[in-house]
Amino acid sequence: MTREKLGREAAEAALTGLDGWALAQDGASIGRTFTFKNFSEAFAFMTRVALAAEKMDHHPDWSNVYKTVDVTLNTHDAGGVTALDIELAKKMNRYFGG
Repeated sequence: MTREKLGREAAEAALTGLDGWALAQDGASIGRTFTFKNFSEAFAFMTRVALAAEKMDHHPDWSNVYKTVDVTLNTHDAGGVTALDIELAKKMNRYFGG
């Protein structure tokens, strides 16, 4: 998967099939908030994502407070959103829904 920065239109198009994700106003990242039933579910989600992210060598900027996980994705070395961010966002949505 390439680390080539997507233009604003390409990033917006990629997000059309990703429920809950939004492009930042500056177009440099995508973000979503995940809300779970409790802390244990939130932590389990983060653990599962962490394992996938490590395999992808692509790590999220995120925070967790009780049952909420706030995520921002971008590819720092590309200076914006890439296909890696979209792929990790898709995995997060699958883990959240399944």
